[in-house]
Amino acid sequence: MLIRLIYRLILIILSPIPLIMLYKMQLTNSTVGKRWKEYFGKIPKIESKQKPIWLHAASVGEVIAAFPFIKALKESSPNEKILITTTTSTGAEQVKNLGSLVEHRYMPIDFKFAIKNFLQAIKPKKMLIMETELWPNTIHVVSEAGIPIIIINARLSNRSMKRYKKFNILCRFFLEKITAFLCQHKTDAENFISLGILKSKIFVTGSIKFDLNIDKSILKKGKDLRKKLGKRRPIWVAVSTHPGEEEEILAIHHQLLDELPNILLILAPRHPERFNAVAKLCKKKKLQYSRRSKNQKITQHDSIYLADTMGEMLTIIGAATICFMGGSLIQDKVGGHNVLEPAILKKPILIGPNYFNFLDIILQLKKHQAIKIIHNPKELANALKMLFKSEKQVKKMGNNALKVIKMNTGAVNKTINLIKSIK
Repeated sequence: MLIRLIYRLILIILSPIPLIMLYKMQLTNSTVGKRWKEYFGKIPKIESKQKPIWLHAASVGEVIAAFPFIKALKESSPNEKILITTTTSTGAEQVKNLGSLVEHRYMPIDFKFAIKNFLQAIKPKKMLIMETELWPNTIHVVSEAGIPIIIINARLSNRSMKRYKKFNILCRFFLEKITAFLCQHKTDAENFISLGILKSKIFVTGSIKFDLNIDKSILKKGKDLRKKLGKRRPIWVAVSTHPGEEEEILAIHHQLLDELPNILLILAPRHPERFNAVAKLCKKKKLQYSRRSKNQKITQHDSIYLADTMGEMLTIIGAATICFMGGSLIQDKVGGHNVLEPAILKKPILIGPNYFNFLDIILQLKKHQAIKIIHNPKELANALKMLFKSEKQVKKMGNNALKVIKMNTGAVNKTINLIKSIK
């Protein structure tokens, strides 16, 4: 088919980029190390007589979102073999938290030979893809092998839908090979239908992210960290921040220090490779800080606590009074990040105006007065001041956030039942 040939040619032309990145990763990333060959499908075989379910979760966010689904699937089918693939090493680190429930491999790059090598070694009975990590060659090869492909927790924003329509011929070529789309919301389902997907393939299950259960040990870690940072200090956390946001957040924090000299900001950049750069930025802004990774003792003189570790999002959110969600102040393609973790921890949530990736969730939280949408740094500063002055409002927003979570649970069971019904 002509469209497939064009895609292959584009992939060949662009191939030096991922190859160079993989080479650098082999040299510098201790997590990947000798496992870099897995990106070409050269992977250890699964030692099992039973064909595994293959779940692909690209990075950290998708892996964490998959936790309740994986645990529930193993509870309902204890003998089910689950293989999880990630694209990133940070995602692989998160998989370790699942222990023996799953096996991990790195996702092969979208070359036909790499996917074929992978399938030959794994021989999966079904492929599950978290959200919308769709690669044409992968989907084509897996479909040709007769393996059902199911998109779980599927989402497709209006913005992404319009982008797909620009390449409608290519998109139709591989989207029609997908067996089922288990969508988070009705709007996601409608957007997939608008791309020409058969209605019979589309189901609305809700978001499995709402079924997140927090272990008591995590709650205790949050409380312990709060004691360490200062139980009576006003503490806010800015999580999953991006370049351009930290500058504004630190400027706001400077202002808050004039009225609340004891205030502490927990700052958690989205990407680990930026931890040192953000530390330098704090120093440049003349804000005294300590770093979690170095286990530095926090003092009353520190106004910034740099959360430069991985896999501790719930702990650091649990230690704060108010949560600002990053990826939302900047005018780019990020579109916000998952606000369900602060919601389940009963935290008042503040978010910038760019949250299109989580539109339905944000609107539900807004409707129930659990979140404040701020449009500029001044509004963020004012919202923080208001909340720190009103313990009643903090509790009200936190309780409302948890109510929204409870209203939306049940997606995991719906997803598992549908997956089991697809042969």
